[in-house]
Amino acid sequence: MSTFAPQLRIPATYMRGGTSKGVFFRRDDLPESARAPGPARDALLMRVIGSPDPYGKHTDGMGGATSSTSKCVIIAPSSVPDHDVDYLYGQVSIDTAFVDWSGNCGNLSTAVGPFAVANGFLPAGRVPRDGIATVRVWQANIGKTILVHVPIRDGQVQEAGDFELDGVTFPAAEIVLEFLDPSDDEGGGGSMFPTGHLVDDLDVPGVGTLRATMIAAGIPTIFIDAAAIGYDGSELQATINEDKAALAKLEAIRVAGALRMGLIRTPAEAATRQHTPKVAFVAPPKDYTASSGKRIATGDIDLNVRAMSMGKLHHAMMGTASVAIATAAAVPGTLVNLAAGGGARDAVRFGHPSGTLRVGAAVTQVDGRWTVTKAVMSRSARVLMEGAVRVPAA
Repeated sequence: MSTFAPQLRIPATYMRGGTSKGVFFRRDDLPESARAPGPARDALLMRVIGSPDPYGKHTDGMGGATSSTSKCVIIAPSSVPDHDVDYLYGQVSIDTAFVDWSGNCGNLSTAVGPFAVANGFLPAGRVPRDGIATVRVWQANIGKTILVHVPIRDGQVQEAGDFELDGVTFPAAEIVLEFLDPSDDEGGGGSMFPTGHLVDDLDVPGVGTLRATMIAAGIPTIFIDAAAIGYDGSELQATINEDKAALAKLEAIRVAGALRMGLIRTPAEAATRQHTPKVAFVAPPKDYTASSGKRIATGDIDLNVRAMSMGKLHHAMMGTASVAIATAAAVPGTLVNLAAGGGARDAVRFGHPSGTLRVGAAVTQVDGRWTVTKAVMSRSARVLMEGAVRVPAA
């Protein structure tokens, strides 16, 4: 007769951050085998989310079967001086046995601040009775600093508010994020433009040659003109995600760009790096109706942007890709900048499938090289549930 061990019970918090949600853990609450990187940690997080799921539903886990809801976060006391917490992010594949640790989630970065305050990672003297608590976050996946400005009321994190974020149904308290020095020269090109150019001719097998701006800021991102692949930038999810040929074309662009940026050495490596780089297509402003039914007018935005995440068109915009958009828009001559009308600018409002978002970036050019000192945007976050997740012991 078989015997089965009882399920593990692991303290956890289910949180929304921006337009994403995920399962948050304190590192020291994880089973000992999962406190360090490796197969045991990956296996645990996949089981928490409910992956791999050939049905694509995450019925037997906490995931929501989309790239925005198949996420886990591990928080620990910071290993870096002058920071409050280390923040490690895992993007869990839905239908394959894989956790991608290659990048950050800008949306869930928002929730790291409130989680850190609520779980005592800040000294009491740093949390005002009423005001703003600034949490210095070390983003451990990519080695960058994020400042999360968390509103505090009566000594507690303020979650309710009237800040509206397109892509999120209900209003909440506004949280301002500052991504410091967000460029990432992972490919070794010596610049936040890894190829050394603002615009390249990118040869994509089976597609042709496309003009592309490839930037490593926030998250490595490949920007192309929407018109070059037959779109106008007003597309919603169904247009792309129900078109297998379109998905294959956009993945081919992602692979070609990853190779050109030096992020992978062979096309086959792209399968082990699903989270990064991102592919986004840009277009001048154009009227459209967002997924909520809200009408977005040309005069409301500077440009339209649509971005792919884990092989699908994102329902809104990833926070890290928003950093890339803000940075590229601030550099005259990039495809993003040109779609927005060109010229110098320190902020843009762009349209995405769920509505609009305003983002800003501060860039400088020294000896012909562009650098970005920070990118800023507003998001919101909320605890959805807290307690413990249950995971089969096996």
